[in-house]
Amino acid sequence: MNAINDALIVTDEHNKIECFNYKAEETFNISHNHLGEKIEGIIFIPDDLKKSDTITEGKKESQRRINYYGKTLSVIKTPIIEPTIENQCHLGNYYIFEDISDSVKLKRELSNARSSANAMENVLEKAYDGIVMIDHNGIITKFNSAYQQFTGISEQEALGKHVTEVIENTRMHKVLETGKPEIGEIQKIKGCEMVATRVPIYEEGEIVGVLGKVLFRDIKEVKALAERLDAATNELDYYKGEVRKLKGSKYNFENIVGSSKKIIEAKEMAKIASQSDSTVLIRGESGTGKELFAHAIHDGSLRRYGAFIRVNCAAIPENLLEAELFGYEKGAFTGANKEGKPGKFELANGGTIFLDEIGDMPFDMQVKLLRALQEREVQRIGSERVIDLDVRIIASTNRNLEQLIAQDKFREDLYYRLNVFNINVPPLREMKDDLEKLINFIIKDLNDEMGLNVNGVSSEANKILNSYHWPGNIRELKNVLERSVNVAKGNIITKDCIPQYLLTWAGAEEQQNNSNSKSHEINLHNLELRSVVKEAEKLAIETALKQTNNNKKKAAELLNIHRSGLYKKLEEYNISDQTT
Repeated sequence: MNAINDALIVTDEHNKIECFNYKAEETFNISHNHLGEKIEGIIFIPDDLKKSDTITEGKKESQRRINYYGKTLSVIKTPIIEPTIENQCHLGNYYIFEDISDSVKLKRELSNARSSANAMENVLEKAYDGIVMIDHNGIITKFNSAYQQFTGISEQEALGKHVTEVIENTRMHKVLETGKPEIGEIQKIKGCEMVATRVPIYEEGEIVGVLGKVLFRDIKEVKALAERLDAATNELDYYKGEVRKLKGSKYNFENIVGSSKKIIEAKEMAKIASQSDSTVLIRGESGTGKELFAHAIHDGSLRRYGAFIRVNCAAIPENLLEAELFGYEKGAFTGANKEGKPGKFELANGGTIFLDEIGDMPFDMQVKLLRALQEREVQRIGSERVIDLDVRIIASTNRNLEQLIAQDKFREDLYYRLNVFNINVPPLREMKDDLEKLINFIIKDLNDEMGLNVNGVSSEANKILNSYHWPGNIRELKNVLERSVNVAKGNIITKDCIPQYLLTWAGAEEQQNNSNSKSHEINLHNLELRSVVKEAEKLAIETALKQTNNNKKKAAELLNIHRSGLYKKLEEYNISDQTT
């Protein structure tokens, strides 16, 4: 028993273990403690090897396979029979287990190799391109159907012959000698110029053959394909452009003007952010161009052909914000659209959603937003269907979120969820060196938009623009320039074109500077500067109301003050609602 290489276990007529050899002990980790136990309690035995009716017949069972801890074993059970005068007496069983793991693996690999070879043979035979193969002696070993049709020579005629005897002007034997591939070479066969590729085949560093392929049977096919490809490319570019016009971003990084340190830092961080799908939080004062950065990040990302959806979290009433963000089904609430409505997140799927003024989002709504960001899914109001999201999140705020967190007005967990890429957009007063570039850039855009031809700003007007502190930042600068180019009489913006509140402010500033230069010891309470500043403040408010068509919210944003502060000033200066 111990001399054989297979595991052997002997059981009695009740299938209890009587003895076993060393190989069985090694294979199944059994010991003398297992004697007298049933074999099926230790080793899985297929059901058909347990049938008692076949045992009593004294037949040798056919081979079965079992899996034992990653090994494949072949098991044969042979009953031990003692013949008697009246009947056969079943004394027990021999179980022989043979490890066939290697042979099974080899058979599987051989089967896979045959399948791969058959598949490759089928690919070569069915390929549209003409394919020919030669061995290390230059003898043809493969000549597919396409090559037969092209040359008019059957595979039977070609196989076993040297390639130079079959294909005119061939260079496959040259590639065999040099080992250098020849890609896209022109070869003349039967009066036709075709494009051929010849590639050496290596095995263990030695050239064992060459594969030749006819890419185009006539050079005219190349020209026709190039024309079709050029037309398809133009068509694709057109549709890409149309898609971006309909639902993409309006601006890119070229629209972000400036060379000051802070704007370059912000721009570089935005470019890095555009190369990932991470959430971005853009921070800066009102009017600094936070939305411009959001557009540029989307335009520079792989989502550029997806939708860019903007949501002003401060402008949407609290009771409608959830419906706007997540959508609703028909009949979800009184006044709902009869057909239902997709939410902004749903519309942005595959693209980017820009949550503007995130710091003004109601506290209760922040919880639902956080869940959508974490789970990457939303549900319409009134629906049980979950919509999976593939959306890039960009948020912006002009609020101090850390202060809002301390006041329990902004969720700390939402803050950390949003604050992955933090981009700080500097205010215009910190970019004074870039003011002239910005002015010229904005004037150029206004010229294109309005069909005007304003060339620049006079030195006197430029001095006023440069001295102003621009609380409304770039938004205020653009409004001032838009008003100025409209009233400009020539092709230059002069002092007379600038809004009155800026002129008043400049006069007050000059008066203050002159007073300061005369004496630093003058009692400030004796000056009339306060009344001058008040007048400038009143003019600034009136101008802001005019430019926003008496929209208090927009006027407050333009002046960079809170709306409640604007109402106090309106009452203080007795500015009526009829201001237009």
